[in-house]
Amino acid sequence: MSRLLRSCRQCSGPVLLVLSLSACNWFPAVDLAPRYDPPQYVVPASWKGASPFVEAKPSDGELRPDWWKLFNDPILNEIEEQAMAANPDLQAAAERFVQARDVMMRARSQYLPHVGLGIGASGNKESVDKLFRPPNISEFGGTMYGGGLASWEPDFWSALRNATRVELYRAEERAADYGLARLSLQAEIGANYFRLRGYDAQTAIYTQSIALYRESLNLIKDQFAGAIASALDVARVESLLFSTETKLAQIEGQRQVTEQAIAILVNMAPTSFTIKPVDDLRVANFAMPRTIPSTLLERRPDIAGMERQMAQANREIGIARAAFFPDVRFSAGGGFEDSGFSLIKLATSFWAYGSTVSLPLFQGGYRRAQLQQAWSAYRETEDRYRSTVLNAFREVENGLSLTNRLSLAADRQDAAVGATLRTQNLTMELYLGGLASSLELIYAQVATLTARIDAVQIKAELLANSVALIRALGGGWNRKQLPADEEIQPFGTFQYINLDKPPPAGGIDVNAGKNRPHHDLTKSGAR
Repeated sequence: MSRLLRSCRQCSGPVLLVLSLSACNWFPAVDLAPRYDPPQYVVPASWKGASPFVEAKPSDGELRPDWWKLFNDPILNEIEEQAMAANPDLQAAAERFVQARDVMMRARSQYLPHVGLGIGASGNKESVDKLFRPPNISEFGGTMYGGGLASWEPDFWSALRNATRVELYRAEERAADYGLARLSLQAEIGANYFRLRGYDAQTAIYTQSIALYRESLNLIKDQFAGAIASALDVARVESLLFSTETKLAQIEGQRQVTEQAIAILVNMAPTSFTIKPVDDLRVANFAMPRTIPSTLLERRPDIAGMERQMAQANREIGIARAAFFPDVRFSAGGGFEDSGFSLIKLATSFWAYGSTVSLPLFQGGYRRAQLQQAWSAYRETEDRYRSTVLNAFREVENGLSLTNRLSLAADRQDAAVGATLRTQNLTMELYLGGLASSLELIYAQVATLTARIDAVQIKAELLANSVALIRALGGGWNRKQLPADEEIQPFGTFQYINLDKPPPAGGIDVNAGKNRPHHDLTKSGAR
């Protein structure tokens, strides 16, 4: 047996040489995939809409990856950072990228030579009553064998290489998907957070109004007791008070639901997560980099992912074309077999080698259908790519238009709040002086409450649309963040250790063996 192992070690050198040459694409091949040129679109020179935000300095030409810090809110910063570290959906997107890298490695292995070894032994006993059994032959016997088998497809027409490139581009698409998932998570947290702060401000307004209405109700009840006010006046104020308390309860319920949604995004059970309310809703004024439409195609992960789909479809055409050419395979096998104990000797050796060439002559249009389908699939990805680009332009223009109009609306609504407050105060003075009716006072109070709530809702919508605009502009993502082709390979051809996870690529890493801290969903999350 030791002689067999020594023989295997002696023949391993040529095998490793062949593997190395194949890994370097040394063997010549014809690439039948058409030349790939992504569409070059003619886009506008500037945006139609305008943003209310101050333009950043020329040196700040791109959004920062931590764009949420533009809002200067420490609690939002903390929530975003926690979500980036622990969100399970984001980690799942990173794992999908890892799996795509491994699928690429599996495809790559198909155009490398495959080598296998086999060693075995058996013992047997023949029947002494066997017909035509020669005399003086032992009824007991045994067999030992050892050998190997190697096969290789030289891939003359690059079908296997193109299949590898398809998986390579798919892995890069998964990296873009991860960037999109990360940006979507950040934007969802930002939108939910400002929605929650809007509910906080509305809660404060309703609470203040309820206190005011209770004072008014006590006043009118005193007047009713003195026969100055009527029962109708009391009923009117009670109706206003009770309806306002109803709206407060609704807002508080919506706030709880929003807070629970944020808790899930940061990997916490809702019962363990709390965000302390604040009374005021601040609209941040920050500098937004001046962008031009032509750069949008490089700053959106969804556009980059769609472009990688086009590259995959292009290589699929090469695979379909290769089916029209001969398929060549080489194989070799050999070893030693003996019924005694002298296994490794020339007399007990056996070997075989050969090659096969196959070319289907008629398959009823199967290969032509495959090729035509591949071309159609490629054109479909072109159409979807153009649709993705157009949708990106729409989202940016929507964000610019809405933030601009909502900023103006917020200013006008603040002026309306000031006017209604003055009207309410003057009407209260007139009512106390007997110059205004309770109905006029109630109208003034309702108008004030409505104006204040509208002002908060507009500001909350402005903040949410600011987040949507930043997301539409790519949120600090850049196509340069995609891993390069040479970074996709997860491990070396002859690497057999440290296989729990691949090294990071494109800044994407996974928490292999380090997820335990995220398993505690009940730790305190008060903010």
